[in-house]
Amino acid sequence: MLVLYESEPESKNLNVMNNLSSIEKQFPFPSRRALVMGRNMVATSQPLAVQAGIRALQSGGNAVDAALATAITLTVVEPTMNGIGSDAFCLLWDGESLHGLNASGRSFKAMKLHDFKGQSSMPERGWDSVTVPGAVSAWVALSDRFGKLPFERLFEDAIRYADQGFQVTPFTASLWAEAKTVFRGFEDFLVFLPNGSAPIAGELFRFPDQAQTLEEIANSHGQSFYRGELAERMVCASQRAGGKMVMSDLEEHECEWIEPIHLDYHGYTLHEIPPNGQGLGALLMLGILEHLRIDQYEPDSVDALHCQIECMKLAFADTFRYVSDPTSSDMDAYRLLDREYLVNRAKLVDMNLSKNPNPGVPPGSGTVYLTSADASGMMVSYIQSNYAGFGSGIVIPGTGISLQNRGAGFNLQDGHPNCLAGGKRPFHTIIPAFLSRAGKPVMSFGVMGAHMQAQGHAQMLIRVLDQGFSPQAAIDAPRWQVCKDNSVLLESGYSDQVRAGLRARGHVVHDFNFKQIFDMGGAQMIMKTESGYVGGSDPRKDGMVSAY
Repeated sequence: MLVLYESEPESKNLNVMNNLSSIEKQFPFPSRRALVMGRNMVATSQPLAVQAGIRALQSGGNAVDAALATAITLTVVEPTMNGIGSDAFCLLWDGESLHGLNASGRSFKAMKLHDFKGQSSMPERGWDSVTVPGAVSAWVALSDRFGKLPFERLFEDAIRYADQGFQVTPFTASLWAEAKTVFRGFEDFLVFLPNGSAPIAGELFRFPDQAQTLEEIANSHGQSFYRGELAERMVCASQRAGGKMVMSDLEEHECEWIEPIHLDYHGYTLHEIPPNGQGLGALLMLGILEHLRIDQYEPDSVDALHCQIECMKLAFADTFRYVSDPTSSDMDAYRLLDREYLVNRAKLVDMNLSKNPNPGVPPGSGTVYLTSADASGMMVSYIQSNYAGFGSGIVIPGTGISLQNRGAGFNLQDGHPNCLAGGKRPFHTIIPAFLSRAGKPVMSFGVMGAHMQAQGHAQMLIRVLDQGFSPQAAIDAPRWQVCKDNSVLLESGYSDQVRAGLRARGHVVHDFNFKQIFDMGGAQMIMKTESGYVGGSDPRKDGMVSAY
């Protein structure tokens, strides 16, 4: 007979609702996520934001309205990854063609390289790491050109959660807990640490100042953020702290509609945002891999992983050398994607030995993710980010605006295309992705997580196109990551035999621990079918995919 006790001693920690913080990192049993199917769909890393997008669709909106309602809500309910002061990029299939939007901001015009003389790298926090935030301009541009709902309607859920509060989800709470140490000394950041501490999982968090700011942005159609009261508050905060932001930096900001870059891979076409984003890295990796017959190796074997990792190293060597603001670039992306160049890069892969490659010289002259789709055929691949956690640590008093630290993406190497200069866009890690075939949409997807993103895109396509995985299975599968020093991080799903085999070829392979799950990215994916859509959402995050 099963006996249920009415009460248990507190020491046994059996009261789940009162001990969420102690269990948020524990996953004692495998958890399976099922595929989600429907004619309208939204997927992202936070359930409340997904529901905001679904409500927009059910209110008569399209996939763009759903994406924007989701993105705006994410600034409130997942502030560890993005905020009102973020940057954004978008790939959008309007039913007939694909459009790209670059809503990353430029450095302040007064920023000068000589101001950082003697430093080896850009600061990661503070006003010197901030560039003009571009996400708000993306909301306006996308709504104006493709949206159906009134702009103000897109903010309703976000404003309600900011004003009335929301329960913090477990993964978000884990990252939030680190902020107290990271932003020690940033007085204005304390608004994110009520009573001096980060909220735990399940705790209600309210931020009425943020609600008022979102109302101001909604009612002014974004004008207040770049030319009105909110802009003035940002400039005043900068001047008080010795920062270099001035009104003209904000007034002159514009996001740009751009032509996506692409590469054919195994009968499909992968589309990415062109530089200053790192999407080029995913195209290069797959372009090199296409010439190495990955299909001859058993999936997830030592040979298969070694081959992919070496291709990624070659791709990153070129990415970090050439990706920059296009106005200062010394390389056209399609020169790097030239077939002859990719074939020659593939010849550098030694299947028996790990290498640390240098960038090549092509011939000739010349970081939150969400996706949505609707019954009309419109599909949106959208990414929005602070860069490192809460970003710069700068929070504009009385507004809830946390500013990104995208300026940390510049380098200080005089003459390098991505060297710091005033009025320039830095190297960006955040990239949405889109897959098509014969000019028809196939899949919108993305993988959050700094420089994991380009290699995450490549791994998703290998899982789907080469191994025949469903969207959810491709997301669930273990991932590898080439780190900045060319060492390798493998998730726990790979065998000890594979780890030993890679080490035998000269790879430095790190042992995986749970905290590194955040480093492996958070993927979301929507695939088009004859009947509608099939979607998947990453269990490495708090999110979900929903449809109707």
